[in-house]
Amino acid sequence: MTGLDDFGDPDHLDGLRVLLSSYKEEAALTPAGSKQTRMLLRGALVSRLLSEAAWKQYPARAPIERPIFVTGLPRTGTTALHRLLAADPAHQGLELWLTEVPQPRPPRATWDAHPVYAMLRDAYREHSEFDGVHHLGPDQVEECWRLLCQSMRSVSFECTAYIPAYSAWLSEQDWTGAYRRHRRNLELIGLDDPGRRWVLKNPSHLFALDALLAVYPDAVVIQTHRDPRAVIGSVCSLNAVASEGWSTIFSGQTLGRAQLALWSGGLRRFGEARARHDPAHFIDVDYDDFVADPLGTIAGIYQRLGLPWSDGARAAMTAVHAESQRGTRKPAHAYSLETYGLTPEEVDRAFDVSGGADFDHYRGGVARRGRGA
Repeated sequence: MTGLDDFGDPDHLDGLRVLLSSYKEEAALTPAGSKQTRMLLRGALVSRLLSEAAWKQYPARAPIERPIFVTGLPRTGTTALHRLLAADPAHQGLELWLTEVPQPRPPRATWDAHPVYAMLRDAYREHSEFDGVHHLGPDQVEECWRLLCQSMRSVSFECTAYIPAYSAWLSEQDWTGAYRRHRRNLELIGLDDPGRRWVLKNPSHLFALDALLAVYPDAVVIQTHRDPRAVIGSVCSLNAVASEGWSTIFSGQTLGRAQLALWSGGLRRFGEARARHDPAHFIDVDYDDFVADPLGTIAGIYQRLGLPWSDGARAAMTAVHAESQRGTRKPAHAYSLETYGLTPEEVDRAFDVSGGADFDHYRGGVARRGRGA
């Protein structure tokens, strides 16, 4: 497809082997699911090839200073918070299409003429049914998990398939190499925007905080918090829509229990890692407070960071927020725990971490420190 054959260091092959085996032996993929997972893996490998080629073409590296990483359980306001922060003209986010074709970010006026951007733009217009769950567009700043997929280390694979062998393997891996590659891609994509601060977002950073801070030692991590009962029902619905028709078993109770185990384990892992690091790295945001006053929450974050909230930043964020409130794109997202074989009490138990800090450390602790602090 690309005419390229240099994948760089073969450190992705271990994960690729486990993934292929897990898809074959455990995922019960339909023909449609097999096609989609092939496309997902092929896309990650194509992006890896393109990164290697671009690093040779553009050997310079843009500096990355004090980047902001937004993380937390899925469906806790991370997307809205990320898009507001990225709207600041002094910031830059990672546009979806550039995760597919890593390269120095071209001038915005040239994007429509780029064949990959145009293809993705048209594809998202044709498949707008996903908008009610999570609005996507190639020009939108999006999660950076696709960069981690180049190293075959991402919980995104677990969100669209039942692959317990890969899940078990990934939980034992050091992600530092994957984050080094992540950083090199940002240094490439931001090559023409060296003065703008990176704002990234990905719930799967919960699983690899030590690796993230090893590669980005001056990072600021914003953690969002929301009642896990609402989180798990919503994330199950999201992943069910994303993978509909892909598998004969990844639905209902199987999907629900897999996602409950994944995300309760990820939050536990993050909490344990967070306790090992300087508290100055972290800012907490409560979902309800953010929904009630998004721009006020942003103002609090800027105050904590010691950043000026310029008139340009305020105007850009106000415009983004106003657009999100128009409600012209989609129907409301409806979901329930019962659809996925779960009860509220089961969710509560999963997030009550025995033998260590319980969920109050993650959610109630925000209230003790000052909500939205």
